[in-house]
Amino acid sequence: MRVVVTGATGNVGTSVVRALVDDPQVDAVVGVARRVPSSWPDSRKVTWRAADVTRDDLEAVLRGADAVVHLAWAIQPSRDDARLLATNVEGSRRVFDAAAAAEVGAIVYASSVGAYAPGPKDRTVDEAWPTDGVPTSFYARHKAQVERILHRFDRAHPEIRVVRLRPGLIFKREAASEIRRLFAGPLLPSPLVRPELIPVVPDLDGLRFQAVHADDVAEAYRLAVVGDVAGAFNVAADPVLDPALLGEILSARPVRLPTELVRRAVDLTWRLRLQPTPPGWVDMALAVPVMDTTRARQELGWTPHRSATDALLELLDGVRGGAGGPTPPLDRDAGGPWRAREVASGLGAR
Repeated sequence: MRVVVTGATGNVGTSVVRALVDDPQVDAVVGVARRVPSSWPDSRKVTWRAADVTRDDLEAVLRGADAVVHLAWAIQPSRDDARLLATNVEGSRRVFDAAAAAEVGAIVYASSVGAYAPGPKDRTVDEAWPTDGVPTSFYARHKAQVERILHRFDRAHPEIRVVRLRPGLIFKREAASEIRRLFAGPLLPSPLVRPELIPVVPDLDGLRFQAVHADDVAEAYRLAVVGDVAGAFNVAADPVLDPALLGEILSARPVRLPTELVRRAVDLTWRLRLQPTPPGWVDMALAVPVMDTTRARQELGWTPHRSATDALLELLDGVRGGAGGPTPPLDRDAGGPWRAREVASGLGAR
């Protein structure tokens, strides 16, 4: 089996490549990214192909593949709506159309809990919950738009097996520098990200979320590639994280805060270019439902090996130590000396 992975150099992509390499049913893995690594720790079965989903000939990249795992997605620049739309929505459409033209047998697409419409926090929802997104979040809007594109594609191409994975937040140590750059920006002092220096956690209405380790979500992608499954699967580890549990694992005190105050603070600091994350991320975090992962566990045969708590603590440890990985997006020095390139970028401007 030959598998192409778009967005193969990021947090999830690097784990997916490793998981596929270790599967005896997979003969070859083609990692696709705008910037490919100059070296890779394990070159078995892996070749790299530089391509941009917004403009390059994707049919040529996908020709001869049995499956494509589509992970390519942009979170920054958060101030450039047109560029984000071109990558996330139109880029995804181009990948799907190229897969059909190249007669690829299966598409496994990286959807998200963010695709879901606002939902309950006191009970879980299954994959039938509406995928209308959260209107104030570009990430959620784009995930919802691609869900609709893929729904139409699925009806037009019944010969192609289509799988959508909808994971919660995805963490691992070697993605720490990338996640810090994308969401916190250059002004966060990494050495201070340690539990003993986090005295309080915000207690907000709706702050209940799910997480999963990148290696565990990669296993779900592997199972979706080699298995005879189709449709959507929620993917998350236990436990559900909330202010009380966060306070317990961080030895911090939950402090009740007005949601609007927090949202305005995020909006103001984003507008002042103090950090790269717009307030739509707050809206999405507080609105999306808690997912039921029964289908992934029963039909995919998926079981996470790390808890959501373990994944979060591993990420925080990685941020504190400036951990990175072997690809350009995960490179711990990607921000440049003294994080100069991050500052020069305008914190989400480009």
